[in-house]
Amino acid sequence: MAALERGVAPQPAEEFAAWVEPHLPALARLAGRLVDPADRDDVVQEALLRAWQKRTTYDESRGSPRVWLLAILRDRARRHHLRTPPGPTLAREPVIEQHPSDIDLERALAALSPRQRLAVDLYYFVDLDVATTALVMGCAPGTVKATLSQARARLAELLGLTGETADD
Repeated sequence: MAALERGVAPQPAEEFAAWVEPHLPALARLAGRLVDPADRDDVVQEALLRAWQKRTTYDESRGSPRVWLLAILRDRARRHHLRTPPGPTLAREPVIEQHPSDIDLERALAALSPRQRLAVDLYYFVDLDVATTALVMGCAPGTVKATLSQARARLAELLGLTGETADD
């Protein structure tokens, strides 16, 4: 496990698995936000395979393993959308019971711009801080703050909360 202590991507498969394991919940949460739930695990697997293939390119000075892995997952999700032909989706039973307010929020989130949705997903659903969200998105922390502020204002408008403060 010396690679873990040095901050470089480990080489043997067992070390690599131990290196990525703490980040799997965040990867699954982000994948669940970026792609259809039925495709979530496939996208996570694609991201892990890509990370394994590119493990020698990991550079700790450019971000933590979590940032690196989430950026790879974001790219894999984007590629997944490009190769998945649009078409009718099959109706499926919901995994969990949703309340009408949950459905409204999901519709409102879907109406955000892709950049706003990604910022919201990373910050609120994956629970990253602003600096880490900026690293994954490849932008400045100030850009993330502005994007989140714009997203909150748009969500308040879409949900009919315009008389309330969107930044609360």
